[in-house]
Amino acid sequence: MSLAISNLHVSAGKVAILHGLDLTVNKGEVHAIMGPNGSGKSTLAHVLMGHPSYAITKGKIILDGKIINRLMPEKRAQLGLFLGFQYPIEIPGVSITAFLRLAYNSLKKEKLTPIKLRRLVQEKARPLHIKDDFIERSLNENFSGGEKKRNEILQMGVLEPAYAILDETDSGLDIDSLGTVASGINALRSAKRAIVLITHYQRLLNFIKPDFVHIMLRGTIVRSGTFGLAKKLEKTGYAQLAEQKIS
Repeated sequence: MSLAISNLHVSAGKVAILHGLDLTVNKGEVHAIMGPNGSGKSTLAHVLMGHPSYAITKGKIILDGKIINRLMPEKRAQLGLFLGFQYPIEIPGVSITAFLRLAYNSLKKEKLTPIKLRRLVQEKARPLHIKDDFIERSLNENFSGGEKKRNEILQMGVLEPAYAILDETDSGLDIDSLGTVASGINALRSAKRAIVLITHYQRLLNFIKPDFVHIMLRGTIVRSGTFGLAKKLEKTGYAQLAEQKIS
């Protein structure tokens, strides 16, 4: 079972962003996608989840054998896709618990009562050092960067997606918050789940060692390898790769 991206071309309006991108992510694997600003990493994340601002002009996204190019985001979520946002939005007046109850009951065959759901949320919150009063706050309202990212991983833990795309989860985190968030992600590694980490820097990968690393430039993947590729990139930077001609 896998998430397979084949010859994917994507545009936003008249601007082409992704150019023939290929990637296969199997359950049980952790993949890291690295690249500089403007390389198309976040676009890829949003396209996988069905963001309406982007148009697939060529290629396929295949989830567990099913082409999902035209599916709405909620249908993709029901099939097991999850996106952790780089900039999570605030929803005043909606508590984290209420949001998760609605999301869980819309995705799962089993509908949890408010009491059972609260217990589940508390269980998943402990590894992230999230206290009970936190989960009663309005979703992301006046949250720090670290609180927002921990909340994203809390959602992932409660919803238990088969494929989790985490868009720059390390953005804006201090070293302590990064360690906490990374521990939460590591706790969710499973043979039944694939995780895709989108990041600029190796520092996240020092906490979460990926099985595969992919370098993205100019809207396509130009290099793939193991963790050693990320360590090499930390020394050479993206400029050396950017100067190379991509056939």
